[in-house]
Amino acid sequence: MIDGIDIVKRRREHIRWILLRALDNARPDGTNEGVLLMTIQGLYSDATQQEIRRELAYLEDRRLVEVSNRHTGHWFATLERHGVDIVEYTVACEPGIARPQKVG
Repeated sequence: MIDGIDIVKRRREHIRWILLRALDNARPDGTNEGVLLMTIQGLYSDATQQEIRRELAYLEDRRLVEVSNRHTGHWFATLERHGVDIVEYTVACEPGIARPQKVG
């Protein structure tokens, strides 16, 4: 049985994966947090800007993304080299990101 903590953890890890995939699709330019929020809200309608920023900061701490323009109040993110490797399944993915098993 899945309890509330497991559901929250699964959501957080899934959002991280979707953010990486969205930023991969936005390469090489990256994109702003508004686009990322709309993407996540397509799956989780109650997602918030704060939630997106928290997960972007997590991904940045792992050196998977780079976040810029914090000082303007409108975050902008790009995928880093290691983030590309995670999305392209060329390196192992450590716990904390709900990357699905590679098919084929």
